[in-house]
Amino acid sequence: MRSPCVARCGLNDDDICVGCFRHIDEIVGWGQASEARQQAIIEAVNQRKAQLKQSKPSQASAPYKGQVISRDKWRQAEQRLLEQDS
Repeated sequence: MRSPCVARCGLNDDDICVGCFRHIDEIVGWGQASEARQQAIIEAVNQRKAQLKQSKPSQASAPYKGQVISRDKWRQAEQRLLEQDS
């Protein structure tokens, strides 16, 4: 399945990418995720988009104002995923 990445990467305060609406853990784990898991992530992305449009319609397509995905954030997500697999 194709990644939902839209190359507008940056995290909001909830660690959700403001470009593709995936959580950092979903971004980091995408390549190793099963097709079923990837489909579940896509469904969660669609729900997040819908919620944003309902709660803050003007921000649904607003310019990026999140933080860059740092190496530390990426490593923390990798660690969480490793712990889940254990």
